[in-house]
Amino acid sequence: MTPRRTSPSRNKDQDDVWVSRRRHPTARPAPTVARSNLYTWLVGLIAALNLVGLMMVLTASSVSAFDTYGSSWHIARLQFLWVMAGAVICFGVSRVDYRRWRKLAVPMLVVCVSLLVLVLVPGVGVKVNGARRWFALGPLHLQPSELAKIALVLFLANLLDRRVRRMDDWRVTVRPTLAVFSVIAVLLMLEPNLGTTLVMGIVVLAMLFAAGAPVRPLAIVAISGGAVASLLAVAAPYRMARVMAFLDPWATYETSGYQNIQSLVGVASGGLTGAGIGGSRAKWGFLPEAHTDFIFAVIGEEFGLIGALVVVGLFAALCIVGVRIVILAPDRFGSLVAAGITVWFGAQAFVNIGAVLGMLPITGLPLPFVSYGGTALVVSMASAGILLNVARQAQAPVQSGQVKPPRRRVSAPAR
Repeated sequence: MTPRRTSPSRNKDQDDVWVSRRRHPTARPAPTVARSNLYTWLVGLIAALNLVGLMMVLTASSVSAFDTYGSSWHIARLQFLWVMAGAVICFGVSRVDYRRWRKLAVPMLVVCVSLLVLVLVPGVGVKVNGARRWFALGPLHLQPSELAKIALVLFLANLLDRRVRRMDDWRVTVRPTLAVFSVIAVLLMLEPNLGTTLVMGIVVLAMLFAAGAPVRPLAIVAISGGAVASLLAVAAPYRMARVMAFLDPWATYETSGYQNIQSLVGVASGGLTGAGIGGSRAKWGFLPEAHTDFIFAVIGEEFGLIGALVVVGLFAALCIVGVRIVILAPDRFGSLVAAGITVWFGAQAFVNIGAVLGMLPITGLPLPFVSYGGTALVVSMASAGILLNVARQAQAPVQSGQVKPPRRRVSAPAR
C-alpha cells in the first residue's frame, strides 16, 4: 500500500507567520506570542489629545472669535471639521501597509521642496505677521513646512534602511542626510521658520542615532547645529528680542516680553485645580494667540497644575508607546519611521510647553493635536496613521522557552 504523506501539526500562528514571510520576504519572522496592545493605547492617546484640543480651542478662542466673527463657536467649529477630516485620514492611512510609503518617499520629498520654494514667491505665498509660510486656497491655508516633516521622515527611513550595511561610513549616511536637511532648512529659514527647523533637526539626529550612525560624527553635527541655531537666533532683530524676552521678560514687559509675562501669569493663576472651564482671564485679550501657540497657558489657568500634568502625561505616554513601537516594529524601515514620528511629536510638544512656561524662547510652534490649526492637525493625524499601522504589525518578542516558528514550510517524511 502506498504510504500516505502527512503534514506536521502546525498551529494557526505558525501558518500566519509562513504567509507573512511569503508576502514580505525581507521582514523579520513574526513571533508566535499574542499581538501587543500598542495599537489600542495609541488610538486612545490620540483620541484623548484631540478631545482636549477641541475643548480647549472652544474655550480659548470664544472671546476672540466673537469679537472677530460675531460667534463664539466659529473657530471651534472649524477645529471640529479639521478633527473629523484628520480622523478619517488617520483611519485610512492606518489601513495602508507602511512599507508602501517607501516608494513614495522620494517623490513626496521633491514635491515638498518644490512647495517650499513656491511659497517664497511674492503673490503665490501668503505673508502673515512678517512670515511667508502659507498658500491661500480660498478660505483654507496650506502650510508646506508641515508636509515636509513627514516627507523627510519617510525619505530618511528609506535611505538609512537601504544603507544599513554601511552605517559605519558616515560619508554614505550622515553626509547625504545632512545635505537633504540643509536644503530644507535653508528654505524654512527664508520664510522664516526657525522653530520648525529646530524640530526637524532634532528628528534628523534622532533617526541617525536610531539607525546606528557613528557617535562621533553625530556629536560634531549636534554641536555645530546648536552653534548655527544660536547664531540664527541672534541674527534677526525680532528673534534677538525673543531671546532677550526669554532671559528677562520683565525688562521688556510692554514690548517683546509681554506675551511671556501674560503666559506665566495665566499658568500661575490656575493654582492646583484651576479656575474651571471657561474661567480663563488671559483669553480676554490679554494673551495673544491663546488658542494656537499658547493654548497650554489656558489649560494651566482653567485646570490648574493637575490639568497641565494630565496633558504632559498624555504626551509622555505617547512617547513611551512610540518607543515601544520602535523596538517591536517588524522591520528596520518601520522602526525608523516610528522613531522619526515619535521624536517629532515629542520634540514639538516639549518646545511648545517649554516656551509657554518660560523655559525656552518663543518659537511659534503649535502643540500637536491640541492647538488650533488645519494643516498641522491633518498632517499630524496622517503621520499618526502611519505610526498606527506600524503598531498594528508590531508584536511582543518571543519569551524564553517558547518555540520559534519555522522559517519555511516543510512536509513530514513518508511513513
